[in-house]
Amino acid sequence: MFLNTLVHPGKSQKAFYVLFNNCCSDFGLRCLSTSCARTARKKGSQYGAVDTERYSSLVKSVVSSRVSAQTPETLQDQDTLLYGPIVEPRRPRDKPRVPRNRVPLRNEDKVGLRDACAPGPVARLMLQRGPDKSATPSVTRVLQQTMSPEQLLLLERWKRRMIAELGEEGLQAVQYLFRLGALFHTALEDALTSPSGPANRFEQQEEEVAGYMESVRSVLDDLSDMRAIESAVHHRALNYVGVVDWGRLCAIDWKTSEKAKPFIQNTYDNPIQVAAYIGALNSDENYRYQVENGLIVVAYKDGSPAHPHFFGLDKVLQYWENWLLRLEDFTDKNPPVT
Repeated sequence: MFLNTLVHPGKSQKAFYVLFNNCCSDFGLRCLSTSCARTARKKGSQYGAVDTERYSSLVKSVVSSRVSAQTPETLQDQDTLLYGPIVEPRRPRDKPRVPRNRVPLRNEDKVGLRDACAPGPVARLMLQRGPDKSATPSVTRVLQQTMSPEQLLLLERWKRRMIAELGEEGLQAVQYLFRLGALFHTALEDALTSPSGPANRFEQQEEEVAGYMESVRSVLDDLSDMRAIESAVHHRALNYVGVVDWGRLCAIDWKTSEKAKPFIQNTYDNPIQVAAYIGALNSDENYRYQVENGLIVVAYKDGSPAHPHFFGLDKVLQYWENWLLRLEDFTDKNPPVT
């Protein structure tokens, strides 16, 4: 319609082409001038100030690799190269727990250690317990009720394995192992109190514990001057009791095991138990001497040589601190009835 109004009927078609060309030419000039104006006002790129040399290695690794190199590992390496390693903030460490009541291991009211070297009769005091046994717990009971979750899990796994391997006889097998431990201690007592010495009493032991006794033969040969055998001790200040053997200035704990325990850490809470016995012995006025060293002897049923684990005063003091904490945990769980 627009073209029809411009071109009158009957006039030459040449006027149409001239008019059309003039319009297009004018329109083209306007478009060209507009494009040129925009080009003249071009804005600067925001990436113009980037240090290309600094990122050249990253660009090359991305461009040159057929497979994308932007994996978490390579990106982290690039960040480390460009900005340095990540420095994590230091978290405050928890302060080590200390006992509320730091009762000393030694009893300063007792005589000096030189008086303890004098020979004397072998003591064997019976454990005196009143009708309310919970009022004065034993060392074994305290340790059993304050075991860590990891220790409880290991103990439960051991019981389940015994039941799985032996079926209904599993529980009886566990009880049998405890009975063997009692028989072993009885055999040890006979050997240590024999007038003819430990070596001459081996052939008289029951067959069930013969392997254990053979296992500890070398240890028994080295023991001398036994001061007490299965004798009760009582720590009055901390209110706990126990039964222990000890020789000359050394508390001894005899253990049986189906597995080899060549290192003291394999004995779990046994060092803490010995430290508790030492503290009670030093506190007990029934004994005129003090003990500073501990010895754990692990015997084996097959007769293989026992593993003795000796630890001196420094280690005893560390285990004594652990015992005080365990005793506090037990007291918190079992407050005295008033």
